[in-house]
This record gives sequence, C-alpha cells and structure tokens, in this order.
Amino acid sequence: MNVLRLIFYALLVRPFLIVFLGLNTRNLDRLKIRDGAHLIAANHNSHLDAMVLMSLFKLKDIHRVKLVAAKDYFCRNALSTWFSLNIIGIVPIDRKGESDDPLKPVMKALEDGYTVVIFPEGSRGEPEKRQPLKYGITKILEAKPEITITPVFMHGLGKALPRGEGLFVPFICEINVGEELSWAGERSQLISSLEAVFDALEQEMEPKEWL
Repeated sequence: MNVLRLIFYALLVRPFLIVFLGLNTRNLDRLKIRDGAHLIAANHNSHLDAMVLMSLFKLKDIHRVKLVAAKDYFCRNALSTWFSLNIIGIVPIDRKGESDDPLKPVMKALEDGYTVVIFPEGSRGEPEKRQPLKYGITKILEAKPEITITPVFMHGLGKALPRGEGLFVPFICEINVGEELSWAGERSQLISSLEAVFDALEQEMEPKEWL
C-alpha cells in the first residue's frame, strides 16, 4: 500500500499541482517529520488543502503522514473507503455523532507514531475567510501533552477550488509554516495561541485581496 500511495502522490498529485497551481512557500524547513507523534494544524478552505500539504513533504516521508478527514464524505462506499484509507491516507472522523469518541482514530494514529494533519476549523469555510477554531485539537493535546503542533497557513486555495465548486481555477497560492506550539495546560490558551499564530503567518505573507 505504501508503494501505491507513493505512486499516487509522486505521479498524479505533484504533477497536477506543478502544472496547474503556483505555490509560494515560506519557512518550509519547519515542516519536518519528527521521530514519533506530531500534529500539523492548518486552516481549511478547499479540498486542495490536504493534497497541497502532502505535496510539501519529501516522498520518502509520505507514508508517515495521515490526514484527518470526514468519514461521511471520504468513506461513502467500499471503494472510496479503501482509496481514502490506503492511498490518500486519511484518518476518518465521524461528524454525525455515531461514535462515542470521534477522536479515537486520531489518538490511535498518534500512538502509532504518525504525523497527523488536522484542520482545527473543522469543515471548509467561505473562500479565504477563516472560521473560529474548534476545541477538538485541545482535547488531543490535553490527552497527549507531550505532542507539539506545527501551524501552517494557506492562502489562495479557497479560490482555486472553493467549497461547493467542481471547477478548478489556477491560482498562485501562498503557504507559510510557523514555529512549533506546545500544550500549556489550558484549552482556551491553546486556541488563542493558534489563532494568533495564524494571524501572524497571514500578515507575514501580506496576501492581496481577491478582486
């Protein structure tokens, strides 16, 4: 499965992004695979977000990364479930309340030593408009306080493929990687710190307003 996953990202995802999407990155050296569990927290505007983030990792490290994604969207039938779990590499989250502990799959992936990409806003918002961060990420850090978070802010992907649209529009997109954050013992403090980092990363890029 690791070979198939590598082929998918190396021969399909990366060439597509190179041809159709311009990516300007800042502080990419901060986006590293650690030894053991790690979280990457990014803002969320488009289905492209996950694919773009995966394209930033070295190919040899892709098998060590998992993406938190909605079970009801990515696991709608047997084929999509197999493809999402084994090729895309998702950690499926139950958004419909059918599970007593929707974060259990994330905890298991972290216990297995994966780097897990999470979108603290939850579902995708309006193009290039941030939503309030949800507290799911704080529950993870509260249970596993030794884990650190690398914040990533992305701008432009919400216009390249916005929510509810099936037409891809080429855009030059900006990505800025922040310094690691650690659990300080209080949920609201973590949310405030992550919000502040996203603000700073966005301002550092000085993205232009869309016309």
